[in-house]
Amino acid sequence: MRQRTGGVAFALVLNLLLLLALFTLSPKLQPPKMDPRLPVTFETEAGPKAVQEQAKAEKAERRERTKDSPKQQAAPVVRPPVEVQKPAEQPPSPFPFLTLNREQMASADIGNLPKQTPGEGAAGSGDSAAVAGPGEGPGGVQLFDAEWYRRPTHAELASYLPSNGPAEGWGLVACKTIDHYHVENCQVMGESPMGSGFGRAVRLAAWQFLVLPPRVNGKVMVGSWVRIRIDYTRRVVGAGG
Repeated sequence: MRQRTGGVAFALVLNLLLLLALFTLSPKLQPPKMDPRLPVTFETEAGPKAVQEQAKAEKAERRERTKDSPKQQAAPVVRPPVEVQKPAEQPPSPFPFLTLNREQMASADIGNLPKQTPGEGAAGSGDSAAVAGPGEGPGGVQLFDAEWYRRPTHAELASYLPSNGPAEGWGLVACKTIDHYHVENCQVMGESPMGSGFGRAVRLAAWQFLVLPPRVNGKVMVGSWVRIRIDYTRRVVGAGG
């Protein structure tokens, strides 16, 4: 029992010594020391080189954005339509002009016309028998006396007479000759008595007239102008020259 008691006591003493050694050799835990001074904050200004580098970086970023973004097409400029003022239309001349070249003008000269024997014009082999001097026609054109290819009938003329017209008188018109012995563009040149309506009656009936075109030096002048006179009497309606 003494030996056991001594062994237990020795073990306890040994453990106590080990614990004491552990506490003695272990480092002491000390709390961190606090700096009594207040913290100081400060900012540093960028130097000129840093500013230039930053500007270059911003320009490069802008270029990349411009390349990546789709290009916007400029909207087309719409201009208001320009109104072109048309020249004022002149009213057509009531008297059309007949255009002749030099040869036709020379051949139409009255002084150059050869003398004709009676009846030669009616036979249709020579020049026109008579010419109304230059400038008497519409627009100053030269007029030739008409030669009938076929005289109009009483029925063709009477249908255009004024209902309240006088018993006697005459109407005179100037017409342009065309193909197939017809005439067109007839203009009233005169009438007797004045205001009788005989000139208008001749003009309205002229579409039925068949006349020979004038001849100058044996040349047929289709397109030249002729004067046509119709005489009206109480019983008979006759076609004058």
